[in-house]
Amino acid sequence: MYLFAFSHLSAETFHPPVDSLLLSTADHTKFDELKKEFKSGPEVTEACLKCHTEASKQVHRTKHWTWEVLMKDGKMLGKQHVVNNFCISVDSNEPRCTSCHIGYGWKDRTFDFTSEKNVDCLVCHDGTGTYKKFPSGAGHPPYEDKVFGGKTPFKKVDLSYVAQHVANPDRHNCGICHFEGGGGDAVKHGDLDNSLLDPTETLDVHMASGKNELNMTCTDCHKTEGHQVPGSRYEPTARDVHGFDYPLPDDYPTTCASCHGVDPHQNYKKLNDHVDKVACQTCHIPAIAKERPTKVWWDWSKAGKLDEAGRPLVKKDSTGHVVYLGKKGLFTWAKDIEPEYRWFNGEMNYVTFLTEINDSGVVAINHPDGEPRDTLSRIWPFKVHRGKQPYDPQLKRFVKPKLFGPKGSGAYWSDFDWDKSIAEGMEYAGLEYSGTYGFVETEMYWPISHMVSPKEDALSCVECHSRGGRLEKLAGFYLPGRDANGYVEILGLLVIVSSLVGISIHGFMRFVSNKRRVQDGEV
Repeated sequence: MYLFAFSHLSAETFHPPVDSLLLSTADHTKFDELKKEFKSGPEVTEACLKCHTEASKQVHRTKHWTWEVLMKDGKMLGKQHVVNNFCISVDSNEPRCTSCHIGYGWKDRTFDFTSEKNVDCLVCHDGTGTYKKFPSGAGHPPYEDKVFGGKTPFKKVDLSYVAQHVANPDRHNCGICHFEGGGGDAVKHGDLDNSLLDPTETLDVHMASGKNELNMTCTDCHKTEGHQVPGSRYEPTARDVHGFDYPLPDDYPTTCASCHGVDPHQNYKKLNDHVDKVACQTCHIPAIAKERPTKVWWDWSKAGKLDEAGRPLVKKDSTGHVVYLGKKGLFTWAKDIEPEYRWFNGEMNYVTFLTEINDSGVVAINHPDGEPRDTLSRIWPFKVHRGKQPYDPQLKRFVKPKLFGPKGSGAYWSDFDWDKSIAEGMEYAGLEYSGTYGFVETEMYWPISHMVSPKEDALSCVECHSRGGRLEKLAGFYLPGRDANGYVEILGLLVIVSSLVGISIHGFMRFVSNKRRVQDGEV
């Protein structure tokens, strides 16, 4: 638990215990190269590379480094390129966004992606719980005591101590970015938040850390080789047709079937009839945001209100969650909620900043492809994040506002002028802007795979096979118990009646036959 609990404490005055089981086979405290005082993260990386000579080159080939994913259709996606309805775009906002990058110094377009020393080894391999990047430091940790946002203290990181106590990545290392994506804990995914650092079995049966429980880490499923981490929200595997195939080089290890097989139900084999149409996650993740609320609505059009002192207005609900922030707008949070369900074949379509949108209704920033008759499609659970965000109503395209920057730079969080913010951001990105902006409602889909419940808590049949059930709005197929189809019901009735008639005739014939045999003296 101590990654976040101690992230602001001085490593010079307090060093939490290090789990020796997580350390590598080499005792890094004995390396003279790591005993010196480091002034920066890149200096640590240069020391690491003297032994781990190929590590940075491997990292350079990952989407964690490039924030790019080349799709089969030739479209370039990834965090650098896609629209989102959280903080919208990376362009012109790099120093803030790249606090979750696995590198140092990505503050603008001049960042050297070929530099080996720019790779941040410690963010994934810190075994002490004391390493954390500064929120607006372009990927660097604090090298001196600093304050963020006027109130949050960040203590200087003892780089030498951290470098001497590296470990294999665990939930702490992955979670520092993936649990806090979108601007804070539990904001983005719905099934990933800091409650998974030390979860109960009810919260997540795989990561539960109690006695006699599995206590799995992220890399148990996302088995990594050469720093390539399998599993992608851009190219997910909606249906694993292989089963027990772990490990293979085609990313299948991140599926349920790679461990549980394609016929996972041993005691209730009838349930295996659902496997070709229903994702494991649909039944076994009945709820998300189980312990911590996740954001479900973000309205940028309401941003801009200041208090009497001229500072961005802040309003919180009774639980302490921010529901209005002058910099970002209006929020809605929800806890312990049902996912939404869609047919999904693994193809996720994304809108880009060059896509012409239909602004007459809700715009799907991304949407899952799939249909009932597609053999690769399954019914999948999603968190759907909704909101309103700026766009160009003349060009019918999304815009890239400059949000982060000093006063006078046009950054919205400093100057609170949407027109200047959008103009600055679009010019930086080299994109056309008509000079007119508006706000359009959007939705964004996030497939759910974490917070797996124990089998005793899986969905019951009636939760789907009933009117008003979870799949009420999922169209395109006939679902017994939910749908009333006269032809199907008549056919079913005829089958039942014909079966009963057949049984009756068979019984009558048996009776007549037996009676004749008695009369003939055969019995």
